[in-house]
Amino acid sequence: MSKSMDIPDAAACVTYESGIVAYEELPEDTDDPVWVLGEKYETVGLGDRKKAKKDIASRVWITYRRGFPPIGGTGPTSDTGWGCMLRCGQMMLAQALICRHLGRDWRWQQTQHDDIYFKILRMFLDKKDSPYSIHQIAQMGIGEGKSIGQWFGPNTVSQVIRKLCAFDEWSDVAVHVALDNTVVIEDIKTLCISNDVTSTPSPKGKSKSGKKKGSACSSSQMKSKKKWKPLVLFIPLRLGLNEINSVYVKALKKCFTLSQTLGVIGGKPNHAHWFIGCVGDLLLYLDPHTTQIPVVEDKWGNISDDSYHCYHSSTMQIKDLDPSIALGFFCKDENDFENWCEVVSELVTIGDHSPVFELTKSRPLHWPPFEAPGSLDHSIDTSSMLHIDNEHIEMDSDDEFEIINP
Repeated sequence: MSKSMDIPDAAACVTYESGIVAYEELPEDTDDPVWVLGEKYETVGLGDRKKAKKDIASRVWITYRRGFPPIGGTGPTSDTGWGCMLRCGQMMLAQALICRHLGRDWRWQQTQHDDIYFKILRMFLDKKDSPYSIHQIAQMGIGEGKSIGQWFGPNTVSQVIRKLCAFDEWSDVAVHVALDNTVVIEDIKTLCISNDVTSTPSPKGKSKSGKKKGSACSSSQMKSKKKWKPLVLFIPLRLGLNEINSVYVKALKKCFTLSQTLGVIGGKPNHAHWFIGCVGDLLLYLDPHTTQIPVVEDKWGNISDDSYHCYHSSTMQIKDLDPSIALGFFCKDENDFENWCEVVSELVTIGDHSPVFELTKSRPLHWPPFEAPGSLDHSIDTSSMLHIDNEHIEMDSDDEFEIINP
C-alpha cells in the first residue's frame, strides 16, 4: 500500500491490448464546472481541482486482469478483449456499495485501513467465491444467453448484477432494471418495501388480561413494520441508431448532476467505459482497458488496493458516445427515492429538451403485473461451459433496446 495520497499533476499513460490509454488533466480553459457523480467542482480554483482529483481517485477502478483461476474451472484465465463491460458493471456496483456502506462523501485514504472498504473490495476479487467477481458475472451471464468470453452490453450486465445482488445479505439492496425506457414508481416501491417482523417482550408477570403468561408465544408481541431497502436502479437506453441523438445530450449531462447518480456505463461498440462525470460537453470516465495481474489475499487475509484506484480520468466528447448505454442511480432510503423522482421530473423528463427516459406512477395498462424477483438458484451448470479460445472471442453489440423517438 502506498504511503501518501499526493495525486500527481502529470498525465499518466498505461498500455492496454495493442494501444495506449491516455489519462488527461481536467480542462482549465473553461468556465464550466466539473461534475463527478453528483459533486460539483469549479475548474478555476486550484483547491477545487485537487478535491475533484481526490474524488476521482477514490472511485474503485476495476480493469482487465490476466492469470486468475480459470472461469468455471476450464475457461479463460484473462478477460482481456472481452470483459470491459463486465468490469464497468463492477465499477458501478462498487460505487453503489460504497454509497450504501460508507456514504458518497467517503474518500480513499491510503495510509488508513478501513475494514468496510476492504470488505467491499474483496467482493470483487478475481476468484470464483467472490460474490461479484468476473467469474460470477461471466457464469451468471449464461442465463442471459451469453457464453463465457462473449461481450456483454449494458442491459445484460445490469440484469446479471440484479441477480447476483439477491445473494448479498450484508448489503441488502433492491436492484431494479427499468424496461422499455420507463421507470415505474409503484414497481420500485413494491420491490423496496418489505415487512420487517420483530418481537417486543410483554411486561413480566401477568398479561394485559390479568392472567399469567403460559407460553413463550404469549410473552412477546409480534410487530411488523415496513422496511425500505436501499435501491440500485439501472436504466438501459438506446439514444439513437449509430450515434447518440443530439436532442438527448442536455438531459444526459443533467444526470451527472444528481446526488443519486452512479454514472453511466457504455462507450463505443465493444469498447466499454464507466462515465463518472462531465465538464461541458466533455465526458469523464474510468477506462477498464488496462491489463493487470490479479490481487490475491496474503496468509493474513490482507490485500493491496493500489491497483484499484486511478489518479486521472480519461475524457471523451459526448457526441462520440455510442447510443447504447445504461444509467445508474442509488437511493439510500424512501425519502432519497422521492427526491430523485422530483428532481428527475424537473431536470431530465420535463423541459426544453427531449427526455432520456419516462417516469410514471403506475404500470402501463398493456404491461403484465409486476412480480418482484424471488430467491434465485445460484448453482451454475458447469457442463454447459465451453472451452474458450482467447484469440477467437465472439463479440456482439447486445442490441436489446427500443429506440426512443424524440
